[in-house]
Amino acid sequence: MTDIFDDLQAEYEQLDAVLATLTPAQWSHPSAATGWTVSDVVLHLAQTEELAAASIRGELAGPRNRGEVDAMADSAVAAERDIAPADLLARWRAATAFMPAALRAHPKDSRLTWVATSLSPATLATTRLAEHWAHALDITGPLGLAYPDTPRLRHIAWLGHRTLPYAFEVEGLTGGPVRCELTAPDGEVWHFGDPAAPSVITGPAGDFCRVGARRLSPADSALKATGPHGPQALTVLRNYAF
Repeated sequence: MTDIFDDLQAEYEQLDAVLATLTPAQWSHPSAATGWTVSDVVLHLAQTEELAAASIRGELAGPRNRGEVDAMADSAVAAERDIAPADLLARWRAATAFMPAALRAHPKDSRLTWVATSLSPATLATTRLAEHWAHALDITGPLGLAYPDTPRLRHIAWLGHRTLPYAFEVEGLTGGPVRCELTAPDGEVWHFGDPAAPSVITGPAGDFCRVGARRLSPADSALKATGPHGPQALTVLRNYAF
């Protein structure tokens, strides 16, 4: 895969190019995130980037209970949602400005506190890319704006596949090895997992990442899952670490 820290920067820049063009009416438009406007989504991204920065500085409190995460995010947004769009965009830009370089500079074998677990700097960068990509869809979809899939989805697909054992555990299910053969936006086929695994997921990488982000149901996707654990893997798939 290409460098995750460079690709995180590229994802920020793709979203920035969208946000820079929004009108006041678009900032206040409902997003695809239930109960949140476009401004609320950007505020959430700024707040979570600030939490990532706190983690890098060693200032983030220990892992949270998974059940608290959504409520905490809603409360944090509600507490600050009166920020003007120009100020909000400046805050998000400031929060993202140093993140790729700061994560790259952190010892690669270290662990950083994040939500309900701890992650390596590269994996935290991957989760930040995944969250920005998913929320970019929440912003651009309702506004009818383009947000094309890119090869950066490979990082997100890797994260979804890599965390399948964790996803099975969170759901209280007994999983098993699953391999993925996913078609990239440029037609390349990405392979994840043991080639001999009896369970297989095939189809568009964009659909796989959207299912993992809970932006697309497995039934509405073009993915095919076979074997003893393939279909179940699609129901638990997640591109985030809680």
